[in-house]
Amino acid sequence: MMDNLLQILLLLSVSVTVIVIFQRLHIPTSLGYLLVGVILSPYTIGPALDVPEIKALAEFGVVFLLFTIGLNYSLPQLHALRGQVLGLGTAQVVLGTALVSVIVWWMGVPIAAAFVIGAVFAQSSSTIIGSQLTEQAEQNTPSGRLGLAMSVFQDVTAVPFLVIIPVLGMAVSAEVLVGTLGMAIAKAALAFALVFFVGRWLLRPLFRLVTKRQSLEALTLAVLLVVLLAAWSTNQLGLSLAFGAFLAGMMLGETEFRHQVESTIRPFRDVLLGLFFIGVGMLLNPMTLPAIWHLAVLGMLLILLSKIMIVLIMVKRSGFDWQSAIRTALIVSVGGEFGLALLALALDAKVLDLELGQIILTSVLFSMVVGALLIRFNAPIARALTSRRDSNSAIHSEIEVPKQAVLIGGYGRVGHTIAVLLHSSGIPFVAFDTDYKRVDQGRKDGHKVYYGDISDPELLAAIHAENSALVILTTYEADMGVRAATFLRKRCPHIPIIARAEDLQMTSRLMEAGATHAYPEAIESSLRLAATAMAMLNVPGEDVDAIVQSIRDWDYIPVAETAETK
Repeated sequence: MMDNLLQILLLLSVSVTVIVIFQRLHIPTSLGYLLVGVILSPYTIGPALDVPEIKALAEFGVVFLLFTIGLNYSLPQLHALRGQVLGLGTAQVVLGTALVSVIVWWMGVPIAAAFVIGAVFAQSSSTIIGSQLTEQAEQNTPSGRLGLAMSVFQDVTAVPFLVIIPVLGMAVSAEVLVGTLGMAIAKAALAFALVFFVGRWLLRPLFRLVTKRQSLEALTLAVLLVVLLAAWSTNQLGLSLAFGAFLAGMMLGETEFRHQVESTIRPFRDVLLGLFFIGVGMLLNPMTLPAIWHLAVLGMLLILLSKIMIVLIMVKRSGFDWQSAIRTALIVSVGGEFGLALLALALDAKVLDLELGQIILTSVLFSMVVGALLIRFNAPIARALTSRRDSNSAIHSEIEVPKQAVLIGGYGRVGHTIAVLLHSSGIPFVAFDTDYKRVDQGRKDGHKVYYGDISDPELLAAIHAENSALVILTTYEADMGVRAATFLRKRCPHIPIIARAEDLQMTSRLMEAGATHAYPEAIESSLRLAATAMAMLNVPGEDVDAIVQSIRDWDYIPVAETAETK
């Protein structure tokens, strides 16, 4: 017992140290957990981690990951993205697996092992993609949403691989293999129907009952019960635990409890997923690197280049411009944790020997590191590879911006309200947003709303932002607003910029970047409530206006100091 406790303390100490360093360097924490696994593996100098219970818990990391992914991709969302996600996602996995399998088989690897390598290399990391895009505020761009959606669907398509790979290790006939796969598909359909009907009839009433108690403890227990029960159900059908969790997440994603459930489950997901990556890192033997590093680099290039080529062609043929297609291809190119799970399964089934397994494992880990960098710099790489003149002319030919019009950055709740007021006053305006749904809604409203990143210098140059009468930044992405204000102040110093901010810290950043006025939304709503209250208490209107304006003139310092003391 004490030995296990010492090993857990060692694990926590190393994990905290590495993760803090990686977060300070803005490196995905999943790579940090991999490094922790390498440090604590039996192949490196120093203490080795050997706690069977931790390895068993680590398997649930992927379960909770797929559950939270399912929360963000409910049935209506998947139906809306069916042309992109289902078509492109399936084609990418099938073509990627086939291409890599043929190349590796041509190099002399047995056909069964080649198929496994193709399946492993076709996977992308939803964790790295999601965390990196969120950190860069690119999760709502077309390339970001499409890339993450494709990686999520890869996780779903991995379910048949979880059935096929163990069968490959049995050296059975093709007829048995086809029959087993058909049975797996039938079981998956049964599991989907079961979770779908149970979720529709029971999940919403269950969570309504639990939330009435206003107990976070009861809600946490209910979430754990639903996740593990769904995972157990699919596992009883011979499918993966993660598949059931994904289906449960999809069902809860349609309810009003989605956000609270996601915040409740996040600590469990992060810890268990970290343990999963640590377990994968422990499989890597650094002593073999001098002998296999060149093969691992070739494998890494095969992972990156095969996916970049396939995704680039598919996305471009789907109607996207070259820049969005390149960005999507770079995002999806990273190796995936599900590929590592398939690799571990193949090693257990003896489809791959240990030497080849080390090469594949090292290749995937290398691709995760390099792929994370490609995601980080996907926008500048895409801009460098595409013609600025062509992109500018394409934007300019589509968008007509009247001179002295108001330029609105962001067509969310605030941007929509401003657009309605300007339209009713007869003031010309043009709005930009990076969410296609908002753009479509704006066009249905009869407003000039276009897709575009308001912080993109090329877009602002193409539409001649210097001819605008006023710029209003209402974007929800803080960094996007700061970048836009910085560029506009340098290029168009004569144009006033009004910006929406979430808090005082964001207000200061926007003002320092060049905004003429920046209003913290939370404090402004408080001032409006206070002004209404004073008016109802018969305080003269001019006194109310003077008090509110004095607070604004003092940069909200009186109310800010009061809030900080609470």
